[in-house]
Amino acid sequence: RSKPDIKMEPSSGRPVDYQVSVTVIEARQLVGLNMDPMVCVEIGDDKKYTSMKESTNCPYYNEYFVFDFHVPPDVMFDKILKVSVIHSKNLLRSGTLVGSFKMDVGTVYFQPEHQFYHKWALLSDPDDITAGGKGYVKCDIAVVAKGDTIKTPHKANESDEDDIEGNLLLPEGVPAERQWARYYLKIYKAEGLPRMNTSIMANVKKAFIGENKDLVDPYVQVLFAGQKGKTSVQKSCYEPIWNEQIVFTEMFPPLCKRMKIQIRDSDKVNDVAIGTHFLDLKKISNDGDKGFLPTLGPAWVNMYGSTRTYTLMDEYQELNEGLGEGVSFRARLLISLGVEILDPSSPDIMTSTEVQVEGVPKISEVEEFFLFGSFLEATMIDRKIGDKPINFEVTIGICIFASRKRDWHDAFIQMSQDFATFNQKKSGFSLFIHRNYFHLPYFERKPCIYIKSLWQDQRRRLYNANIIDNIADKLASRHLHLCQFISLANKDQNHSGKTKLDRERLKLCLSEVESIGQQAKVMRSQVKKSTVRDKLKLAQNFLLKLRFLVDEPQHSVPDIFIWMLTNGKRVAYARVPSKDILYSSVDEEKGKDCGKVKTIFLRIPGKKGFGPAGWTVQSKIEIYLWLGLNRQRKDYLSGLPNGFEENKLSKGPGLPCSPPISLTYMMKQIFQLRVHMYQARSLFAADSTGLSDPFARVFFSTQTQVTEVSGCTLCPTWDQLLVFENVELFGEACELRDDPPIIVIELYDQDTVGKADFMGRTFAKPVVKMADEHYGPPRFPPQLEYYQIYRGNGAAGEMLAAFELLQIGPNGKADLPPIDGPTDMDRGPILPVPLGIRPVLSKYRIEVLFWGLRDLKRVNLAQVDRPRVDIECAGKGVQSALIPNYKKNPNFSTLVKWFEVDLPENELLHPPLNIRVVDCRAFGRFTLVGNTAVTTLRKFIYRGADKQDKDGKGKKKKKKGEEPEEEELDESMLDWWSKYFASIETLTEVGFIHFFTRSRQINNYMCSKVYPKELESEFDNFEDWLHTFNLFRGKGGDDDDQSMTDEDRVVGKFKGSLCVYKVSDDLPREVSFDSNLGMFQNIPSNDPINVLVRIYVIRATDLHPADINGKADPYVAIRLGKTEIKDKENYISKQLNPLFGKSFDVEATFPMDSTLTVSIYDWDLVGTDDLIGETKVDLENRFYSKHRATCGISCNYAIHGYNVWRDPLKPTQILAKLCKDGKLDGPHYGPGGRVKVENRKQTEEHLALSALRHWEDIPRAGYKLVPEHVETRPLLHPDKPGIEQGRIEMWVDMFPKGMTAPGPALDISPRKPKKFELRVIVWNTDEVVLEDDDIFTGEKSSDIFVRGWLKGQQEDKQDTDVHYHSITGEGNFNWRFVYPFDYLLAEEKIVISKKESMFAWDETEYKIPPRLNLQVWDADHFSADDFLGAIELDLNRFPRGAKTAKQCTIEMVTNEAEMPMVSIFKQKRIKGWWPFVGKVEAELHLLTGEEAERNPAGEGRNEPEPLEKPNRPDVALLWFLIPLKAAKHLVCDQYRWLTIKIVTALLLLAILGLFLYNMPGYMVKKMLGA
Repeated sequence: RSKPDIKMEPSSGRPVDYQVSVTVIEARQLVGLNMDPMVCVEIGDDKKYTSMKESTNCPYYNEYFVFDFHVPPDVMFDKILKVSVIHSKNLLRSGTLVGSFKMDVGTVYFQPEHQFYHKWALLSDPDDITAGGKGYVKCDIAVVAKGDTIKTPHKANESDEDDIEGNLLLPEGVPAERQWARYYLKIYKAEGLPRMNTSIMANVKKAFIGENKDLVDPYVQVLFAGQKGKTSVQKSCYEPIWNEQIVFTEMFPPLCKRMKIQIRDSDKVNDVAIGTHFLDLKKISNDGDKGFLPTLGPAWVNMYGSTRTYTLMDEYQELNEGLGEGVSFRARLLISLGVEILDPSSPDIMTSTEVQVEGVPKISEVEEFFLFGSFLEATMIDRKIGDKPINFEVTIGICIFASRKRDWHDAFIQMSQDFATFNQKKSGFSLFIHRNYFHLPYFERKPCIYIKSLWQDQRRRLYNANIIDNIADKLASRHLHLCQFISLANKDQNHSGKTKLDRERLKLCLSEVESIGQQAKVMRSQVKKSTVRDKLKLAQNFLLKLRFLVDEPQHSVPDIFIWMLTNGKRVAYARVPSKDILYSSVDEEKGKDCGKVKTIFLRIPGKKGFGPAGWTVQSKIEIYLWLGLNRQRKDYLSGLPNGFEENKLSKGPGLPCSPPISLTYMMKQIFQLRVHMYQARSLFAADSTGLSDPFARVFFSTQTQVTEVSGCTLCPTWDQLLVFENVELFGEACELRDDPPIIVIELYDQDTVGKADFMGRTFAKPVVKMADEHYGPPRFPPQLEYYQIYRGNGAAGEMLAAFELLQIGPNGKADLPPIDGPTDMDRGPILPVPLGIRPVLSKYRIEVLFWGLRDLKRVNLAQVDRPRVDIECAGKGVQSALIPNYKKNPNFSTLVKWFEVDLPENELLHPPLNIRVVDCRAFGRFTLVGNTAVTTLRKFIYRGADKQDKDGKGKKKKKKGEEPEEEELDESMLDWWSKYFASIETLTEVGFIHFFTRSRQINNYMCSKVYPKELESEFDNFEDWLHTFNLFRGKGGDDDDQSMTDEDRVVGKFKGSLCVYKVSDDLPREVSFDSNLGMFQNIPSNDPINVLVRIYVIRATDLHPADINGKADPYVAIRLGKTEIKDKENYISKQLNPLFGKSFDVEATFPMDSTLTVSIYDWDLVGTDDLIGETKVDLENRFYSKHRATCGISCNYAIHGYNVWRDPLKPTQILAKLCKDGKLDGPHYGPGGRVKVENRKQTEEHLALSALRHWEDIPRAGYKLVPEHVETRPLLHPDKPGIEQGRIEMWVDMFPKGMTAPGPALDISPRKPKKFELRVIVWNTDEVVLEDDDIFTGEKSSDIFVRGWLKGQQEDKQDTDVHYHSITGEGNFNWRFVYPFDYLLAEEKIVISKKESMFAWDETEYKIPPRLNLQVWDADHFSADDFLGAIELDLNRFPRGAKTAKQCTIEMVTNEAEMPMVSIFKQKRIKGWWPFVGKVEAELHLLTGEEAERNPAGEGRNEPEPLEKPNRPDVALLWFLIPLKAAKHLVCDQYRWLTIKIVTALLLLAILGLFLYNMPGYMVKKMLGA
């Protein structure tokens, strides 16, 4: 027999609440000139944008976005999270994409703490893959499901985070340099598609067209990393052949785990999915040293989904979309996948989607497989379906091979007979028809089925998976011997079907199994007591690795489905993986259920299977399955219980032997089953009172019995023996002894009206005694054991029981051990659990401390007025005193009561203790208010004080070594915030330490402990002596039933404690023992007490946005008792990380006002304010705790200043009180303890304080005292239970009113930013790029000017004047920029307050790092100015300027790590040359606001302190000189030879002209002789 699966519900598919929070901090190194970037965060279809930052390549945003989803986990984790940077987007234009980064949400969720914190996402542009990175965006991403908590990691210092390459946003193990790759998915053909239309439609179509075509138009759609590809549509085709390939271009390794491949049916109206398959890239690749790129096939993948019969409205359609477990085979698809890493230098890098592929590849030979099954029993059939004819159907894929003799379409054979269900009204069965379940009458005759089908012979894949599964199972059951590792044989002679993935996986599996084997050997030799836990974790990892390797990505034989049909309607199904029942002659390769009897619970398909409706068993079948090659089938019946005959269909002579249609059993054994039901605990609350009336139904074979109903409890003690007489089991006796059938136990809640509610289920195997065995130790009588009860997938309590199965021999029942008859006649015929099995009892005393009741809600609309607490354990109990008026004083008048009870000596078997609160109404009526059960008494058992050396450690003489003298600290520079920032370690060297005269340990001065979580979690909920028990009422909630979670069922709290000890005479008693208080000595009185509560709220972080703009306007509200304070006037505009720095004083009276609620609301101009989140603090437990949480103990004792001692009691008084309470002798201050520190004597207060800080080291009386602290509490919203809405940092001090009044509250108001003025004098530039060409002269020149601004103050841009016509790139300016700004030294941020838009109601405060931007431009008269270059200097950390222009190189900026860095806040004044595209000589001078007022300076070269004019080349006569200059240039330089030629030619022409002009006159003269 094989193990049944307990969990009844498919794990995925149920929607869950998720919250994704993304903080975009800043971007750096964006590629582009003078951009206006904004960041877009996109998850699925939701998009959110940051604001736009002007003209910068390194914008700072610090904006927080939250996305809420309610979807199944698989859908959530496949969503793509995309961060992209867009340049100059506005209302009219969509902007241009600079680059984007993609990863799936699952990658983030599976990170440690479910988050990436302060990581840099590398942007790339998929359209331009040769270009490399496009910049970086620094962000935090967190994904939270309900109930997850996220810790904020320790903040690294800025320089660590500025190391971009070392902090990339990538999971562990992914290389920083990711390359582009092409993913080629080849899609060949599909087979076995289901009919997608009804036969009526087909007939209509035939009537019109005259031909009967297949009515499905399939195509394949692939989704990967946010990209989508499709094949062509094959019209009217059940066996489409595509031979196409889809190519995706994406980075490698990709940050998206799964590729979704879907066959869809094309339709005019809407396309529907036929089947979906997810390719997990992790399973088809290996990133190890000898790894391989993702590769697959060519191989078939099987798709599963809804049932194959076509209906117009398919209720299981989403199963075809890949949500939830498929309930039937849909189709199979032949695909292959290859990945090619691209070389960016090669020219051919275009991305394309579809390319034709050569024909279908040859896959391995087809073999005939044979599946045989025999139904041995079918019981637990739900009564709703039990009165109709029932038959079962078994399918394996679709038989693609159609036998000619029988025209099978679907390869299944229905059972040989339709059995109408059959109830025998014999007396033996009267219990059986318990109005609940039926069974089918397979007594001696067991029906069989068989299927022959053709599949590719890829058994080797399944064999390898089985071998590893086998190893994993042995490891899980802790029986793994290392010698049992077997080699995964490469036995297949048939190499034709081997794909690359088969070969690579074989290597991978061999190496993994080998390495696990070696590690296990080493581990075994190293296990010590101290390291067991770590080694167990390691073994757990081995198991996970092996389970991961088991999953074979290339499918072969599809899974087997078993369906139960009633009246032809499909009711319930089970799915059996084919690898589990595959036969092999080698044992290790055989499937774990092959040739074994398997118990299968059939369940409801699809969505209906979720929740309580789907948890009831539809039917339990015992089935025998065998799958193998037809030629191996000689052994197929060998695993069945022996003793049967085969019944075959009568065949003519000469026909081959066929498998049997049924089996008839000749041998049967008769047994008696004894079920010892003792008790159960922590059951599910099924009634509205918060209790249940549980009873158990026990099923074995075809019989069932019921325990009695145990009223109104979640921890019933049945103490009952159920005897099943004459149980008939078929098969040989020895087989049954080693492997008996399982017993199913179901727990129900009895209701007076209607049917019983299902509460949970568990399985057990009985201990078997054969007739010839002796009934005695070690196996008999059986021991009681705890069995885990499951309700759906969740645990729902435990049951304590024992089971024995006794064979009735030839002498009948006389041989059986006797049953002790009922000892008490009250229970009538009900038998108790016999003595040998029930636990041994001893007398225990349980003392109960009744302190009080808190926060009781109304019951049936009436308030609780006179409550009482009833305590019950093992049938005995005690009642508290009545509280006469709950409103006036909810504490009890009598503190301690006790009762004696018999409990088992074995502590593990102790019954739970029930606490119930009832309200005593008029006329003797009682109403149940709420109840709870303490399931384990272990922590309340009194162990007796350890014998300690009381004398040696009682006296406390504190001697301290001499401490070196330390320098005086300038305390005027420090305040409470200095201490706070020092504590959270964000204080970097730049912040305060430069105030110190030398670097020293600040911790002596500034140590206030900052807890990253609630104080309660550090100090065990302050339950050192007073415990809080939540009281519940109402039905328990299931996961899908969102209306009722456990938090909603809490109706109040009971405060008190328990003490359990064995009754004996030698209990130690002290002299001052008060017998009324029993074991609870030295507890304070519980009379009302007035207290001053002082609440300090520092800040809130990561608040959930409450306004449309993605921000909130938060303010604090405090509620304690009837006092409510709303600090509405001081709301902080548009902030998700507001700094409050407020303290509130509230007077309260314990116990009436013991719960403090601190809420953060969002201020709204119109309408009511929205609650963002709240946190509740139980002040009473803190007040009375021995950890002394009233006021934290400081690190040192100061009488004044920011570090002042806040407690009204001085350290010496506190120490004296603690010694008195703990009955210690002391304190005594020894003479050796005086230490001279800081030029003053150290007083006794300092010594007492030192003792208090080590109080936990004191034996018996010592507890860790709460230090001075800040706690970080999560904010929760009642509508979104379990999901954090932000965090709040705060602390609470409490001072009793009767004692000395405390001093005034500490001033923790936020620091006001300090006014500074930065003066930047731009002296010169050099080697600036020459941008313009002179039209006439052709010279390169630039009209240079410099522009500067402080980041965040773009509107305060300042420009120098223009240096015209610089030919060398040199510019002279002597120009001063003046930038006033407000700065917070501790946080190193500039504070800017401005309105976000013209419609904003008030100013918003921004905090931005101090960065100076200098840009150099070329001025143009008629067109836009040209941008030449820029430099950004972080004023806290920038390279020291070079002394001369020659020494100034670009390395100063690119190679920052090796350059000396300076801070303007330390240096105050600095001058030098810095590189941008060219070089700039500048002087930076920082003045405080007061200094600037005393020594004003003008902007530019203006008064006061004017700068002299620069010595520039004279350009005054430029307009006059330019024509002459141009002519000279043209004549002398550019066209010299041409000029000479032209001048010569002109001279010649002139001579010729003169000659021609003068010639006639001259000739006349000569001729006439004039």
